[in-house]
Amino acid sequence: MSSMEKDSSGCWTRIRVSTKVEQLDRLSAIMCMTSDNLMIEDPRDMDPSIYCGELVDERILKADKTRAAVSVFIPPDGDPSGELELIGERLAEAGVEGEIELCEVREDDWANSWKDYYKPRKIGKIVVVPQWEEYTPGVGEIILKMDPGMAFGTGTHETTILVIKLLQKFTRPGCRVLDVGCGSGILAICAALLGAGVCRAYDIDPLAVRVAKENIGHNGVGDRVSCNISDLLTDVSLEGGGYDIICANIVADVIIRMAADAAGFMNKGGVLLASGIISERAGEVAAELVRHGLCELERIHDNGWCALVFGEGKGA
Repeated sequence: MSSMEKDSSGCWTRIRVSTKVEQLDRLSAIMCMTSDNLMIEDPRDMDPSIYCGELVDERILKADKTRAAVSVFIPPDGDPSGELELIGERLAEAGVEGEIELCEVREDDWANSWKDYYKPRKIGKIVVVPQWEEYTPGVGEIILKMDPGMAFGTGTHETTILVIKLLQKFTRPGCRVLDVGCGSGILAICAALLGAGVCRAYDIDPLAVRVAKENIGHNGVGDRVSCNISDLLTDVSLEGGGYDIICANIVADVIIRMAADAAGFMNKGGVLLASGIISERAGEVAAELVRHGLCELERIHDNGWCALVFGEGKGA
């Protein structure tokens, strides 16, 4: 932008910070202080062996594999100057060497340009396929159609991938699943496609709820999956009983906040799948869940992120 004044033309300000891939996790944590809605460019996600078919843009495959970037988008009535100052200070404090770029993005362009980078992704037997892509499933593959819109949950971020892997391990035919902070609805839909009988998804954001309902329709699981508004567990329904699986792919602080109430929504033998946790904070989250009567069963990691599996018990 030629000026760091607040913009009134309908254009958003994109603040993009690039750094060495080794510093991406710290950069992501810093950018989260500005917005939870990040666009992360990580060349390690672009291994063609984990994508389906020849669907990845050649420009992406040829990109510098030593550099990563994170972008946030400041709305027209926001304060780009203030956010830029905050980011600069945090980068210096954390010792992250970042190159900062600014540009204007029209809202309609931003809302659709990400689709160029969103391609089918195979996670175990689940293949997450953009709603606008054609894909022929292989033997044993389960197709999950997804249009995340402006909601979190494309199936490409490590935190979501970790939970999808765990759902393939813990989902049983007819089981009851709760997804707290559902975003695009991807996890509840995944559970239904894996055979769960009742899946209830909740998010505090009305936009996320609308997007999730659309994705439920795209996947033909409306008879088993519902989505409504709730601040964490506040308005979660216990009609028909508790849940065999609770998914919470949020962030460490929010999982800690709901730790005291989680057990009250779990069936006997049920599990809590907690993700969205930076690996460095996994111990802190686990300790809080143990303090509230749950027992750690499993812990898995992916690229600096961690997912925890907790069940009944008093912990170690």
